[in-house]
Amino acid sequence: MNDSTTTHAPGTPATFGNGASPATTLVPTPSGAPGVIPAQTTDRALPLRRSTEIQGDILAGFRKDHVRLLLLTFGNQRGARGWLDRLRHRIATTRDVAAFNAAFSRARHNSAGDDPSGLRSVWRSVSFTHDGLTLLIGGAPCADVPRGSTQEAFAQGMAKRAELLGDTGQNDPAHWLFGGRQNAPVHAVLTVAADRSEELSAALAHEREEIARQGLAVAFEQNGATLQGERRGKEHFGFKDGISQPAVAGFDEPDPEHPEYQRGKPGTRIIAAGEFVVGHLTDHRLPSWLPEWMNDGSFHVVRRLAQDVPGWWAQVADQLRALRERGAVPEEATTEWLAARLVGRWRSGAPVAKYPDADVTAAPGAEPDNDISFDGDFEGRVTPLCSHIRKVNPRDGLTVDEAAQEPLALKGALDGRRIMRRGIPYGLPFDPAGGAGNGPDAPRGLLFVSYQADLIAQFEFVQRTWVDSGDFPSREKPVGRDAMIGREGVVSFPTGGAEGGDPVELSLRQFVRTEGAVYAFAPSLSALERLAKGTVPVGGGPAADRVLTAVRTLQRGEVVSTRKARLRFEADGDLVVRDENETERWRAGAAGLGAVRAELRADGRLVLADSEGGAVWSAPAEPSPGSTLEVLTDGDVLIRAADGTVLWSTGTAR
Repeated sequence: MNDSTTTHAPGTPATFGNGASPATTLVPTPSGAPGVIPAQTTDRALPLRRSTEIQGDILAGFRKDHVRLLLLTFGNQRGARGWLDRLRHRIATTRDVAAFNAAFSRARHNSAGDDPSGLRSVWRSVSFTHDGLTLLIGGAPCADVPRGSTQEAFAQGMAKRAELLGDTGQNDPAHWLFGGRQNAPVHAVLTVAADRSEELSAALAHEREEIARQGLAVAFEQNGATLQGERRGKEHFGFKDGISQPAVAGFDEPDPEHPEYQRGKPGTRIIAAGEFVVGHLTDHRLPSWLPEWMNDGSFHVVRRLAQDVPGWWAQVADQLRALRERGAVPEEATTEWLAARLVGRWRSGAPVAKYPDADVTAAPGAEPDNDISFDGDFEGRVTPLCSHIRKVNPRDGLTVDEAAQEPLALKGALDGRRIMRRGIPYGLPFDPAGGAGNGPDAPRGLLFVSYQADLIAQFEFVQRTWVDSGDFPSREKPVGRDAMIGREGVVSFPTGGAEGGDPVELSLRQFVRTEGAVYAFAPSLSALERLAKGTVPVGGGPAADRVLTAVRTLQRGEVVSTRKARLRFEADGDLVVRDENETERWRAGAAGLGAVRAELRADGRLVLADSEGGAVWSAPAEPSPGSTLEVLTDGDVLIRAADGTVLWSTGTAR
């Protein structure tokens, strides 16, 4: 939804160089000449814009008006590999899409905001579920699957993790249209996106022929389309969507005066590329150490979220009456006023933080306002803590509890939670005066699509710990779940405006339901070729030693694994080594001593530190700058001095 997905904007085509890339379907311009766009001259400081390895939807974004997802079931390995070997030449790369999007934006700017009719294309991307990769490879894609890792989440799939994610009750997988046990298995997700519906139809016809030829079947089809007219760029509840997207280091140009932010887009932070693409630098987390063939790929989340539009707006009106009866809102408050606070933005996308009293109309062609600060509104008196945009992206206004004096840092703490959203509405708008397709019971909602390098630390963290938690952030009076997309429950709503009074409780029902979901993985172009040729090794290849240099930190739940040895900083504050069966082999003995993180410090010591930075446990006894922490394939964990001397070991080699 707003600030949690990106609605595909007016068609953004794809062409590259002096001719069409194999991944590009060019549509003739009115003059009959192909709409080929010259290669863009790109700053060498932005190498990811030139990537021919990363699939184009991940960083650049297709941004098409018409999208169809074909959720596919493989027949057998030979047919699946044959299909992929032909398909991979049609998959769009980041270079394709970035060059096209830049040309489209320039043409739109030069035409005062009108879409350039001669620039159109069709894009394709593909991802695979764990079962799909297992069939393609002939065995598990990852041999090392530590408990609590993104590998485990991927292997299990979303249906098996439904209770963790809040997919219970109305959201239960038993009711899903795809991804549940009762549904046909999903092995691959083929995304086809186009500027015009007729171009999409032609491309889909070709893809269906290819699918049938190789013995694959379509398990489910999910359409998506940008809403038209005054609803353009909005989701079905009526709010401007896709405003808060992260920028990416190495892809987006930094602001010269504020290099942590994107040039020309105030408020848009530049996030480390490794948060979205496997094998690149991350913001602060340890790498997942996925198999080498997964580098330049990204985990793909697909969720169909049904929206009950009249139900949601009726609830807003009901709650406004209840608030008025308690004298908890200004006399002039309207349903639009309350809805804006539950979302955090007005319908136009204008943030309540800047415009608390009324919506504003942006200038034609202006960038949506993403320059928002919650600094000074830590208790959510202006933008409620339960509002959608604060639940999915707390920005600079997150104090984890009421006693905290400073908000949590963005870099090194919150930046690593961002995900890349590529959502789009599906279904016709609710319109009581329209036909059956516009009625209250017609299917409509949001196709939530996101890319991230770590399912646990990014998508699942946001969904479990923020959106679906009634205790985030922690307050004496519970904040409640996300007031827009959350399950039913009680939320804490502020009274008295910026000056503040005691918050009151609102009982909210659920009007957004999960109707299908899958986890998939979008490999690089080289990996697609290897998967098609059958050269990806079962299990991902041999295990390797993990060597960490200072300064490194393990947060709760993080693990460094080499199959035989899994070094994990556990939830009880202890440091533990477990084997490939998760059997405990060694423990530091620091449970309950108040450790909040494990650190390999510059002085060469491994330290379990409390909230003040004090050591509750450390090894070795004496400092040795330049030492490394090593987790070895033989099962041992040790600290080695710069001269090669082993200073300390868990003695767990086998």
